[in-house]
Amino acid sequence: MSSYDQISRAARTRRTVVKAITYALLTLWALMVLFPYYWMLLTSLKSYSSYNAEYVPSFFTLHPTLENYASAFTQVPLARYFLNSIIFTVVTTGLMMLVIVPAAFAFARLQFKGRDLVFSLFLALMMIPNELVIITNFQTITNLGLRNSFPGLILPSVTSIFYIYLLRENFAQIPDELYNAAKVDGTGDFKYLTRVMMPICKPTIITILILKVIECWNSYVWPRLVTDDPAYFLVSNGIQEIRENGFGRENVPAMMAAVVVISIPLIVLFLIFRNKIMEGVSRGGIKG
Repeated sequence: MSSYDQISRAARTRRTVVKAITYALLTLWALMVLFPYYWMLLTSLKSYSSYNAEYVPSFFTLHPTLENYASAFTQVPLARYFLNSIIFTVVTTGLMMLVIVPAAFAFARLQFKGRDLVFSLFLALMMIPNELVIITNFQTITNLGLRNSFPGLILPSVTSIFYIYLLRENFAQIPDELYNAAKVDGTGDFKYLTRVMMPICKPTIITILILKVIECWNSYVWPRLVTDDPAYFLVSNGIQEIRENGFGRENVPAMMAAVVVISIPLIVLFLIFRNKIMEGVSRGGIKG
């Protein structure tokens, strides 16, 4: 065997070993990430008596039950929390898109005095700690008498500087020649935005929509702060109410069933649009 063949075989062996180690580490990491979800689902399928009878936690069950899921909708107002979260998520996301799309278009395409300065000031606002914004928002909503109402929940979340920046970067990648040609043909800015720019940047727009839905669905601090009426609780802060006054702290399987039900919409949404999310985020970091 020649020295070239020996070197080639050694290189292939090295690549195989490296690939095997890489996949082994990725598999281990995946198991670590997915295990809490498995444990949550497993616990939700155990009866209250069998769960309490376990002195050593069991990693499987021979007698799964769905009674905890029935309790999640009969013993506590989980359906109302779901409806509140859907209203909050849909309205907030819709209003935010009506705000950030024209703002991103203006910063990316329109020419006006002080545009870059205003955009820089917008980006500087991202340096302000979120806790300070929550305090000022709470004072504003309280002074307007909007506590314990959907407007009070929704209004502070109808814009996002980060999403404006992300969309503006995508809009800026579209060649100026396309915009100039559209203007020569008599196309207005609004029509150019809706017919040209938004279809081209569709992956990023879908990504922003999905990320905002996830953000709204998981929102906890602000809803917990601005509402103390259970009629306006979302699933995120409603789960704490369930724990305190619903099933009780001891009924862990029923709590896990409620958490599984709450998590399913986001998991399904991510699995369906995961490729769009990756594509949209990657486009946001590409220049030229």
